[in-house]
Amino acid sequence: MIYLFIGIGGIVGALIRYYVGLMFVNQTLSGFPISTLIVNLLGCFALGWFTTRVATRKIMRPEIISGLGTGLIGSFTTFSTFSADALLLMQENRLGTAFTYVSLSLFGGIIFSFAGHWLGEVRHSRVKGDVS
Repeated sequence: MIYLFIGIGGIVGALIRYYVGLMFVNQTLSGFPISTLIVNLLGCFALGWFTTRVATRKIMRPEIISGLGTGLIGSFTTFSTFSADALLLMQENRLGTAFTYVSLSLFGGIIFSFAGHWLGEVRHSRVKGDVS
């Protein structure tokens, strides 16, 4: 049964990813892979929040947690496209752009994951009445 939830989440996440990519087709910023960066940063934030706010509190069935975390968010983000974009920039000898893209993806991903985690903690604390 868990495979069904992960599969459905994967389909939905992949479709959302595709739609976001279409939204930014004409806004590549001189070949900068902005849609992949945005998707991955949003996914880092969402997974940081989700694992802190939802998954650790076990307020959902494990199948739904896996479907949302692994399925939906996992298929929404795209490490393979990030890697291919970075390689293409390097092959085009756009090393500064490649370095910027990789740095923003890496450090931005960590920052966005932290922000999602922090927001999940703050919201959880407010629900419990620990923070005014």
